[in-house]
Amino acid sequence: MTTDRTTRDPRAGDLHPGLPSAAPRPGAAAWLALTVAEAKMVARDTAGLVVPLGMPVLILVMNGLAPGLDQVIPGTGGRTALDVYVIPLTLTLVVAMVGVVNMPSFLAYYRRSGILSRLGVTPASPALVLGAQALVGVAQILLGIALALGVASVWLGASAPARLGAAVGVLALTIAAMYAVGLLVAAVAPTPGSAVAIGLTAFFAQGALGGMFGPRQNLPDALETLGGRLPFGAAVDGLSAAWAGGAVPGQSLVALGACTVVAGAAAGAWFRWE
Repeated sequence: MTTDRTTRDPRAGDLHPGLPSAAPRPGAAAWLALTVAEAKMVARDTAGLVVPLGMPVLILVMNGLAPGLDQVIPGTGGRTALDVYVIPLTLTLVVAMVGVVNMPSFLAYYRRSGILSRLGVTPASPALVLGAQALVGVAQILLGIALALGVASVWLGASAPARLGAAVGVLALTIAAMYAVGLLVAAVAPTPGSAVAIGLTAFFAQGALGGMFGPRQNLPDALETLGGRLPFGAAVDGLSAAWAGGAVPGQSLVALGACTVVAGAAAGAWFRWE
């Protein structure tokens, strides 16, 4: 008498003689559990949680109390200098700190400690960590934006953007661009400490050229132009235009999109799981 060693894959309904059924890929429940775990990791990192939320608000309040920022800018529908200049800078700070400084340090730590390589031999792909980390980071960004806008509206009398849809679109592009830069930092940084160092350097370099320490118009012409082509300056310009009710500069959209593509492609080419 012969024995039928054929096994049936219940998912596909096909017969695979002599082959065991493939291990199922993690579903939505596993991804949700990983996202919750990532959120707990971020919450336990006090500096990484508080600084991206608190520092932009502190800068917002310090600038908002300066004289002259309540002056209405003509042609903006009653928006003030606080609305058009300070709020876009503050929101860009929130996104850049989470995307360029926080996120790369977590990924570098996971790679250095072997978490990513161990995930690579399980049904849970290391890419799930990227997705979970990105989702947690976006949630942190949205919390920081809500906090900054709440303080600006309640305490400083700020106005909503004249073109809300344009502002949301520029913010989405800014998040994508800053995350691409952050992934590139994580790709080239060998250790968590170096990821923080490289991320802070990239953050302050962009900020210095993008208007974080004063109007970009005070810089030499070449540096002013360069600052507007980097993600930080492009985001500030785009958000300023959306708040004032004008057309978002095409060069800002191109700069954010190009940064997302170029930095993302470079990160994909150089990133190592081990």
